Amino acid sequence: MAWVLEHSYLILLCAGLFGFLMAWGVGANDVANAMGTSVGAGALTVKQAVLVAVIFEFAGAWLAGGEVTNTVRKGLVEPAVFAGQGDLLVYGMMAALLAAGIWLAVASSYGWPVSTTHSIVGAIVGFAAVGVGVDAVNWSKVGQVVASWVVSPVLAGTIAFLLVRSVNHLILDTADPFSRAKRFVPVYMFLTGFAIAMVTFVKGLKHVGLELGFAQSLVYALGVGVLVAGLGAVLLAPMQPDPEADREFRFTSVERIFAVLMIFTACAMAFAHGSNDVANAVGPLAAIYSVIHNEGDVAGEAAVPQWVLLLGAAGIVAGLAMFGTRVMATVGQRITFLTPSRGFAAELAAATTVVLASGTGLPVSTTQVLVGAVLGVGLARGIAALNLRTVGTVFASWVITLPAGGVLAILFFYIFKAIFGG
Repeated sequence: MAWVLEHSYLILLCAGLFGFLMAWGVGANDVANAMGTSVGAGALTVKQAVLVAVIFEFAGAWLAGGEVTNTVRKGLVEPAVFAGQGDLLVYGMMAALLAAGIWLAVASSYGWPVSTTHSIVGAIVGFAAVGVGVDAVNWSKVGQVVASWVVSPVLAGTIAFLLVRSVNHLILDTADPFSRAKRFVPVYMFLTGFAIAMVTFVKGLKHVGLELGFAQSLVYALGVGVLVAGLGAVLLAPMQPDPEADREFRFTSVERIFAVLMIFTACAMAFAHGSNDVANAVGPLAAIYSVIHNEGDVAGEAAVPQWVLLLGAAGIVAGLAMFGTRVMATVGQRITFLTPSRGFAAELAAATTVVLASGTGLPVSTTQVLVGAVLGVGLARGIAALNLRTVGTVFASWVITLPAGGVLAILFFYIFKAIFGG
C-alpha cells in the first residue's frame, strides 16, 4: 500500500482514464438504450437526444445517484477482507473499470445493447472472488442485485403493457381519438413528473444536504406533476388535427400529440438512467479515491469529489455522441415497431422502474429494464409484433456480459499487481 500512497497521483490518473473509458461505454451503450425509444419513434432526432441526455443524465447522477454509487463502491465487496491490503482493492477496482470499459466498447461497435451494470458487477465479483478470495465478495448484496435483474424488466414490461392498453382504451379505440388525446396526455405527463420527483425527493437529495419527510416529498412531487402536466397542456393547446395526413394513417395527428409527451418521458428516462447507471463508472473510481484519501483504510468514508462526477458526465456525453446511434437502432427499431404512443409507454415504464430501484440503492440493469418495457409494448399488440431473432441476440449478449467482464477483470488485476506490486 505504501507504493500506492507514494504514487497516488499516478494511480488516480490511471483510474480516471479507466473511469472515463467506462463512462464512455455507458454513454455509447446504455444512454443509447435510454434514448433509443425516442429516436426510434421519431419524437427526437439524434442531436436532440444527445442534448436531453447531457442535461438530464447529469441531473440524475448528481441529485439521485448517491445510493447506487455507494452500493457499487463498497456494497459488493467485504471491506473486512481487504483490511490491511487496500492496494488490492485499488488494483481490483482499476481492473474492473478497464475490463468493463473495453467490453462495452466492443459491444457498442456491434450495436449490442448489453448491460453496463452486468459488466461492472461481473468485473468486481470476478477480481474479488478469484484474485482475493470468495470471502471478499458480499454475496448477499450480489444476490439482491441479481434478483433485481429478473424482477425489474418484468415489472417494467408489465407497466408498459398496462400503459399501452390504457392508451388503446382511453384514446385510440374511441370515436374522436385526437380530442381524447389532448385531454388524457397531460394525465400521462403528470404521472411522468410525479414518479421521477417522488423518488428523487424521498431518496435522492440527502447527499446534497436536503432531507425531506415522506409527507413533504409527496406534496412537492404532486406539485411537480401538476407543473409538468400544465406545461404539457400549454404545448398541446395550439395543436390541431391534420385531416390530409389522417387519411393515410388514422392516428397521424394523435401520434403528433404523443410525440410531445415523449419529450417529457425522454427527459425522465435520461434522469432515471443517470441516477442509476452513472454509478457504474463513478462507483469504482470513488472507491479508489476513498482508499487513497484514507491512506489505505478500506472502511473509511470519503465524499465523492466533484471531478469524479464531472469525469463521468463528460465520458457519457462523449460515448453517446460518438457511438450511440448503433445501439439506438437496435432498441428503437429492431425489437418491435414503435410509434410515439407506444414509445412513451416503454420510456415511462422503464423510468419509473429505474428510479424506484435507484431509491433503494440497487444497481439494476437499465438495458434490461428498457428492453423489458419494449417487450411489454410489443406483447400488448401480440407476440407476432416482436422480432424474436433480435430479442434472442439481445438475451445472448446479456448472458455473455457477466463472464466477459469477470475474466477481463481477473486478467487486468494480476497485470496491475505485477506492475505495481502487492
